[in-house]
Amino acid sequence: MLQYGILFLFPALMAFSAASDLVTMTISNKVSLLLIAAFIVLAVVSGMPLQEIGWHLLAGIAVLAVTFSLFALGWIGGGDAKLAAATAIWMGFGHLLEYVLVSTLLGGLLTVAMLSMRQYPWPAVVDSVPWIARLYRLDKGIPYGIALGLAGLILYPSTTIWQRMIA
Repeated sequence: MLQYGILFLFPALMAFSAASDLVTMTISNKVSLLLIAAFIVLAVVSGMPLQEIGWHLLAGIAVLAVTFSLFALGWIGGGDAKLAAATAIWMGFGHLLEYVLVSTLLGGLLTVAMLSMRQYPWPAVVDSVPWIARLYRLDKGIPYGIALGLAGLILYPSTTIWQRMIA
């Protein structure tokens, strides 16, 4: 029963990270740490071989190296970098390219939509809700955690860890 609870922890954390980024423009380090810990527990419980667990962790390290560089350049937020790396652990190398492609496409759509929205005057009601007003500001970034979380949710059922648990 524990493995099923942990199995559904990934979707809950992905949804939480997307919502958190939308509302606060931050993704807590705790979310990424919980994703990593939950993967390790679920991998062990499912009987995943140690070598395979290592490859999944290596996928996360590889993504962290790339996303940390993007963060250092100021192109993405630190929370986005850590979320992408933690999600890559769940995807493994088998689904990593798909994850990168889907999150990039969703992120591009999100960016175009938000930049287009920002070209028009916002409704007066927006001023009464600070987090929505922030989304309209031209000097603010894009909550890319939405794209990262949604891509993770889309691909999760095809991952090795999911397949191991439902078999």
